[in-house]
Amino acid sequence: MRWRNRERSTNIEDRRGSRSGRGGGGLGITGVIILLVGAYYGIDLSGLVGGAQLGNPAAQHQSAPASAQEQELAQLSSVVLRETEKVWGGYFRQHGQVYRAPTLVLYNGRTATACGTGSANAGPFYCPGDQKLYIDLSFYNTMKHQLGAEGDAAFAYVLAHEVGHHVQTVLGTIQKVHNAQQRLDKKSANALSVKLELQADCYAGVWGHYAQKDGLFEDGDIEEAFNAAHAVGDDTLQQRAQGYTVPHSYTHGTSEQRQQWLHRGLQSGDINQCNTFS
Repeated sequence: MRWRNRERSTNIEDRRGSRSGRGGGGLGITGVIILLVGAYYGIDLSGLVGGAQLGNPAAQHQSAPASAQEQELAQLSSVVLRETEKVWGGYFRQHGQVYRAPTLVLYNGRTATACGTGSANAGPFYCPGDQKLYIDLSFYNTMKHQLGAEGDAAFAYVLAHEVGHHVQTVLGTIQKVHNAQQRLDKKSANALSVKLELQADCYAGVWGHYAQKDGLFEDGDIEEAFNAAHAVGDDTLQQRAQGYTVPHSYTHGTSEQRQQWLHRGLQSGDINQCNTFS
């Protein structure tokens, strides 16, 4: 990606190294809550919790708190966030509305959110309660070493997906889905979650459509993003974690579905093509 020397977002809250950003020991009740929230509004890594690398966030940060790689990832995240602000800000202006951009929180291990205590075990996630995105930058190594997805564009896709959840919040979609889920059984509620997640993938693709026109992507970047979408499909994650899949428990969609909706947004650049609920 051609992201260096581009404008960065100012909507960054850096909690790395703070007491609220670190912690050891068990998760407790609020930690369990955020794992569930993260599963619905982020990358569902719940099946991998307890793994040697992912299950011990404190162990991931025994080295210097701000390595060169981590600092570069923080800069990349800021640039990607700024690019999403420009795309979605322009879209809302065209429709006579104001886009209030989300804040990106960088943290280590765990941190307080309006949705409970956030843990790196949940992967990157979006909290509708405070309209903030949360990411422990060690997730990049999780992507590379555990999920088989690496590269700047793969990381950018993850961030753009989380911003997609913010767009859903601004448009009222998340609220409607949440209200509907309260009246449904678990299987039906999960099916709605899948539609919500696939729409966020499509929104990430819409962003990618304009980012590509803006010259952000290089050769091979789109392939990296599609590889990342495949890596975080429910079927792929479940197969990796437990050796078999349970389709009725899916909350994010299969690898094929995630790639299809990312592709749809990328090709069209049109939010109206992202109605996964029809």
